[in-house]
Amino acid sequence: MTDVPANQAAVSDRSGLVTVVYILYLVGLVVGITHLIGVIMAYVNRSGAPEWAQSHYQLQIRTFWIGLLYGVVGIVLAFVVIGWLLILFTVVWLIVRCVKGLKFASALQPYPNATTWLW
Repeated sequence: MTDVPANQAAVSDRSGLVTVVYILYLVGLVVGITHLIGVIMAYVNRSGAPEWAQSHYQLQIRTFWIGLLYGVVGIVLAFVVIGWLLILFTVVWLIVRCVKGLKFASALQPYPNATTWLW
């Protein structure tokens, strides 16, 4: 039987938690409430996380709040065509951020420029 070193298990566990938040965000496009669960997990886990994971948690938290802003503005403007375009942009924006995040998290790399408003 092979023993996994404690620090390697912790890194794997952190990678798993980062990945779970991204998946919750993607599932939230269909279910809705999982966005809230994901942002709570990001807030709870970011303080004790390794530096590479902290960049992902920062991105995930910003994705929630910026996405909420874009979504609310899109809903308010839905009475005009531009609102529907903004909602579509928000969905594509969220998917791109999550897919890029999953790519970097699987390689245990920090997310480059986690403070960006785009991707």
